[in-house]
Amino acid sequence: MKIRSAEFVKSCVDPTEAGGYLPQVCVAGRSNCGKSTLLNMLMGARLCKTSQTPGRTRLINVFRVNAEMPFYLVDLPGYGYHKAQKSLADEWSDRTDKYFKCGNAIAQVLCLMDIRRDPSDLDKVLINYLRDLELPFTVVLTKSDKLSKAQTGNAVMRIAAALGLARDDLIVTSGTKGSGKDALLTRLEGVLSVDDGI
Repeated sequence: MKIRSAEFVKSCVDPTEAGGYLPQVCVAGRSNCGKSTLLNMLMGARLCKTSQTPGRTRLINVFRVNAEMPFYLVDLPGYGYHKAQKSLADEWSDRTDKYFKCGNAIAQVLCLMDIRRDPSDLDKVLINYLRDLELPFTVVLTKSDKLSKAQTGNAVMRIAAALGLARDDLIVTSGTKGSGKDALLTRLEGVLSVDDGI
């Protein structure tokens, strides 16, 4: 699948306003795991602001991606930033939970994790939560440019085992280097084709 263009649609507080007539691919992950960088890589445009400060994304941001099969990319607030005020952290959690349960046309959830770190308890909770809701998901490992090839291979096996997934269920990416983009777009093409009834 080739992306022709992408554009920002809206930011919303209410998850029920994130919907539309196109299937949605949403991006979830802990704060500072590289969501904005990966989104910019996928869309081929710097539409998401990147920051070294965790917890900057507090709203649900929706982008329209124009390809052979148009879809929405939905950037969800990051989780697990313990330095945020508890009230804000709870608000982000409630907002994300409502997004998954309010009937949005979710074709795929991209669960982003920093390849340099073992899955956190919150990462595991997210995976089990999506399993319980029977939502399709793909684990996307970010920041692979920070590791050697051997270290990357070991990290993939370790993370897959910790999450109870096969190694092929994980896609390794680097938003800064652009690696993994083709594999990720191929995965999305497959799920969007199924969602479209092809």
